[in-house]
Amino acid sequence: MSIHEKLQRLEELGREAEEGGGPERIKAQHERGKLSARERLDLLLDDGAFVEMDRFVTHRSTDFGLEDNKILGDGVVTGYGTIHGRLVYAFSQDFTVFGGSLSEAHAEKIVKLQDMALRNGAPIVGLNDSGGARIQEGVVSLGGYADIFLRNTLASGVIPQISVILGPCAGGAVYSPAITDFVYMVRGSSFMFVTGPNVVKTVTHEEIDMEGLGGADVHASKSGVAHFASDSEPECLASVRELFRFIPQNNREIPADGGATDPHDRRDEKLLEVVPDNANQPYDMRDVIRHVVDEGDFYEVHQRFAGNILVGFAHLGGHAVGIVANQPSVLAGVLDIDSSDKGARFVRFCDAFNIPLVVLEDVPGFLPGVAQEHGGIIRHGAKLLYAFAEATVPKVTVITRKAYGGAYDVMNSKHIRGDVNLAWPQAEIAVMGPKGAVEVLFRKEIAASDDPQAATDARIEEYREKFAHPFIAAARGYVDDVIDPRETRPRLISALDMLRNKRDENPPRKHGNIPL
Repeated sequence: MSIHEKLQRLEELGREAEEGGGPERIKAQHERGKLSARERLDLLLDDGAFVEMDRFVTHRSTDFGLEDNKILGDGVVTGYGTIHGRLVYAFSQDFTVFGGSLSEAHAEKIVKLQDMALRNGAPIVGLNDSGGARIQEGVVSLGGYADIFLRNTLASGVIPQISVILGPCAGGAVYSPAITDFVYMVRGSSFMFVTGPNVVKTVTHEEIDMEGLGGADVHASKSGVAHFASDSEPECLASVRELFRFIPQNNREIPADGGATDPHDRRDEKLLEVVPDNANQPYDMRDVIRHVVDEGDFYEVHQRFAGNILVGFAHLGGHAVGIVANQPSVLAGVLDIDSSDKGARFVRFCDAFNIPLVVLEDVPGFLPGVAQEHGGIIRHGAKLLYAFAEATVPKVTVITRKAYGGAYDVMNSKHIRGDVNLAWPQAEIAVMGPKGAVEVLFRKEIAASDDPQAATDARIEEYREKFAHPFIAAARGYVDDVIDPRETRPRLISALDMLRNKRDENPPRKHGNIPL
């Protein structure tokens, strides 16, 4: 066979590999509102950037009729490319080939990609669309999943790992995405569950469909498993690309500069109007964030889960930052079980990847109640405390209004290595709110008064004058400065510039024991 004939054969095999399960199955995929494995990679990566690997791999099974049904690629497309010009590894499971089921060869392709990403210090994105383990291969398939899980774990905190769920993801398959840093889902076509609706019905007698059990909205708002939920695959993949504007390639790099043209010294008069004069009146902390960050651009993470705390990425003076902010418009911004978990995981991601933390604080404390106590609010709240205390990246806090009780300590106080801690003039930093404090301190006096309400009001006003302000904390250096709200953006950027070369480290150890 001549070289030209061999090249022709190579071209034919290449076309065969690109066809996946064939035109009919690709058509069926489109009819379900889903893209093909390769179409997804084209949307995820820069135009023409994808370089495929292992396109001629086939399965090795000789059981249940599979020996005569081998398809090039074996249900997963793997390779590398770029997002915004930076190297990214990616795999895309192909549901048109054996339902995207994972075989030994399929798993080996993913494992090879994971190893390359780790060696070369670049992120890896997994586009998941699979029916699960390939039953015909039995324990070999299960072993393939375990090989993937191990590498997910070893790569955690070393390179960013992103999971995009674009179809079913069930049983053991859910645990690889669960170990990764961010999970994206699509409404109507993405599903994640350990056991499906039929098994649930058999075991617990509960009637539920796939969407209600493990759809995008369920995991984005109730379980917290998914960080993002989109209405379509193109929207979802565009959102993944957006994430890469804020994160570095690996744990030894810092994120790329945002390159915004927003003036560093911009003062915003509207910040004077955001926080109401009434300390008990809610407001939207997103308004503060948008008035402060570059171009008002806030890439929010976990938007629909635990809404009493906000987390997400932005740029400040070009610096990529992770923002953690109490949300007074939801449960008055209290910390509870879910918000503590949400905040702690985000803080630890930012710390692992050298992303400075900006904390906007307005917190009345931890949520009281039997359900919270029995659910382990002590343990969960300690996760957020642990995460902030352990973090060595630059950490800057602005107290916009309330900072009460133990929550003051937890939200990156100076005492747990906050680098720069600022407060607005209306900030109230105290053990508890004025009303609660007065009811404890002057209970007998108020009870004996002819006019208990007047006595209470007088004592509350007295307490506010003495304690409910930022100047006692500032006098002790717990707050570095009390600032004009309009100066928030310039002061944050100045702090981040100053902390650019911060050096800090924790004591030598194998790892800490965060209260999981």
